Amino acid sequence: MKALNTIFSALVLGGALAVSGVAMAQDAPARDAASLEELLGLVKQGQAQEARENAERERRFAADKANQAKALQDAKAERTRQEQLSSTLEAKFEENELLVAAKQEQLRERLGSLTELFGHLTAAAGDLSSNIEVSLVSSQYPDREVFLKELIAKMSGSDKLPRIEEIERVWYEMLREITETGNVVRFNTEVATATGERADREVVRIGAFNVIDTDGNYLAFNNGNLSVLPRQPAGRYNAWAKELANADSGIHQFGIDPTGPTGGSFLAAIIDSPTLEERWHQGGYVGYAITAVGVFAFILAIFRLIVLSAVGAKVSSQLKNKTANTNNPLGRVLKIHEDNPGMDAETLELKMSEGVMRETPKLESGLTLLKIIAAVAPLMGLLGTVTGMIITFQAITIFGAGDPKAMAGGISSALVTTVLGLLVAIPTVLLHTIVNGRAQRIIHVLNEQATGIVAEHSESSGK
Repeated sequence: MKALNTIFSALVLGGALAVSGVAMAQDAPARDAASLEELLGLVKQGQAQEARENAERERRFAADKANQAKALQDAKAERTRQEQLSSTLEAKFEENELLVAAKQEQLRERLGSLTELFGHLTAAAGDLSSNIEVSLVSSQYPDREVFLKELIAKMSGSDKLPRIEEIERVWYEMLREITETGNVVRFNTEVATATGERADREVVRIGAFNVIDTDGNYLAFNNGNLSVLPRQPAGRYNAWAKELANADSGIHQFGIDPTGPTGGSFLAAIIDSPTLEERWHQGGYVGYAITAVGVFAFILAIFRLIVLSAVGAKVSSQLKNKTANTNNPLGRVLKIHEDNPGMDAETLELKMSEGVMRETPKLESGLTLLKIIAAVAPLMGLLGTVTGMIITFQAITIFGAGDPKAMAGGISSALVTTVLGLLVAIPTVLLHTIVNGRAQRIIHVLNEQATGIVAEHSESSGK
């Protein structure tokens, strides 16, 4: 009996759960059964509801299956229709290709010799357009190449022909370019300064060669814009340019860039060429050291020349005076004879030789240093060159040798120290020769006078 009660309780709990699930599915409020009969009714009601829902699902599935079959039939029909349309269009395309080929052949027959004419016209318009883009005349008459490019694009198609007005316009632009090349014209236009500011200025165009402003500055023409060159040519060219810009008539001297119509490469090369000061700075620290050594050698040589000139003047004065004066080397050598009149000839000769030898180092002072500088300066230049070449080849290793100009510029900078070394060595050798000549001339006078005194003393002693 106890087991039966347990089973009954489980059934009651299961039925309650089922009824509760059905009620929740129907969004209806759940309620507890008061008796077994009411619980049975609720279970029966839930089974009926589930049966209705299952039937509804089966109906929807069947409807969807029918719709899918109909959609498949419609897609197959559309594919068949498109295949038929594609076949029709392919046939039409082939017919049109034949028609186009026939029309093109008919066009060629009707054009005849005009085809060659239009080809020459296209080539002429292309050449003129490329020239006008970089021409200085375009600074006064901008956007001329736009028409030419549009005409070229038009003639490149096979269905459009140029009009008489357009052909005459090409001829006009060509003649205008030729005419303006020989004119000196003054006009106002926008110019960019070296700082990037743009302002309206009065400029003067000298044919197709150069454009200058009223201050004598040369202008560059790039991408349809005029700008002041960051570096100007030498002073006389700017002075000529300023004189021409402010003149009303007459003939005036002016520096013209002959490569102006092709971009002004000659003027750019002159401007980019470094000055002497910039060349000197390219030598770097080795160049500075060579310059310092050269300046020292020059000062030393000039100083020794002044000293030897003064000594030579005193020696010349001593030659005219019989009394020894100790303010010059010759006087000090002669003083030895005056102080020792009774000395024998051999001792006097030794004394005189000693006096000459004592004066010789003073006269030759600085000559050894000048000789060393003359020998060391080229070696210092070679050192700078080797160092610069090492740096240049290191740059080539890192960045490659794709730009010959950069490599040539590095080698040129490296050779500056060699030039500086030679510029120091050559004058130093010449100065050493001059100074040494002055010193040897005085030493020769000392030896000559000392030998003469010894000879006279020997002669008087023999008598």
